[in-house]
Amino acid sequence: MTEEDPILDALVIGAGPAGLTAATYLSRFKRRIAVVDAGNSRARWIPTSHNCPGFPSGVTGDALLDKLREQARAYGTEIVGDRVSGLERDGDAFHAVGEQGGRWAARYVLLATGIVDCVPKMARLEQAIENGAIRLCAVCDGYEACDERIAVYAPVDEAIRHALFLRTFSREVLAVRSEAGEPSAECARLAHDARVAVLPVPESIDYLAGEGCRMRFADGDERTFDTVYPVLGGNAQSGLAIGLGAEVDDNEELVVDEHLQTSVDGLYAIGDIVSALNQISVAVGHAAVAATAVHNRLPRNFREDKASQPEDA
Repeated sequence: MTEEDPILDALVIGAGPAGLTAATYLSRFKRRIAVVDAGNSRARWIPTSHNCPGFPSGVTGDALLDKLREQARAYGTEIVGDRVSGLERDGDAFHAVGEQGGRWAARYVLLATGIVDCVPKMARLEQAIENGAIRLCAVCDGYEACDERIAVYAPVDEAIRHALFLRTFSREVLAVRSEAGEPSAECARLAHDARVAVLPVPESIDYLAGEGCRMRFADGDERTFDTVYPVLGGNAQSGLAIGLGAEVDDNEELVVDEHLQTSVDGLYAIGDIVSALNQISVAVGHAAVAATAVHNRLPRNFREDKASQPEDA
């Protein structure tokens, strides 16, 4: 976009499931928009999701993103590969600057920048994720770990709470400390009642192709698990919104109203960047609500009857 270009109706920052769904909605509303994407959607980590509506045989994260991009582009959505490094408000418009020199001005902005998972330090992490030995979301794929040997790797109380959730799917779920510390009395009781053993901090975690993940402990003990769930938190990509004064929670995820608008008028947030359940279906719902809210706030774009147009001179 150049300085001579008319202002956009909306700028979507991020092209994961939330951003691309919002783009499809806004383009079908016949709004002038652009999508700027740094190419780091959390969905790309998904080896195969059986939890995404409409894909009974499962879908990989990359395949899902491809389909969503294809759908958005079919209605004229422009998707620009860049990372927005600056976002400012000047009067009635937001102005965004990309690391590669792109510039955009828009009446409304939809942030779909997501979070970045904190993951264990280990070799061949991507291969472990690809093969299901490391899984990042128990809600998404706890079912896929049915009756497997499961470890939850996290600070001890968090590990126990997530282990209890996963006991729905397996008889053998262990809580493994990611850092030193003793469980609270309540969590210790819950672990005992659910038959969840609590292990110390491992010295190493290694991916063994075809076997899972092996943890080695200081006392010489070794355990091999089919699946390890690291629950180490994530870094919310909310810096652009914080720079505009948007309200965030303790995890720096954005606080929004019922229309997904942040505390900054005209700035909307959708998907994992919002304080909510981090799920594809939730992100898609966010996008539908926010995009429709933006469309309804913009000036009417009536489709004019040809007969009402002035005749050529």
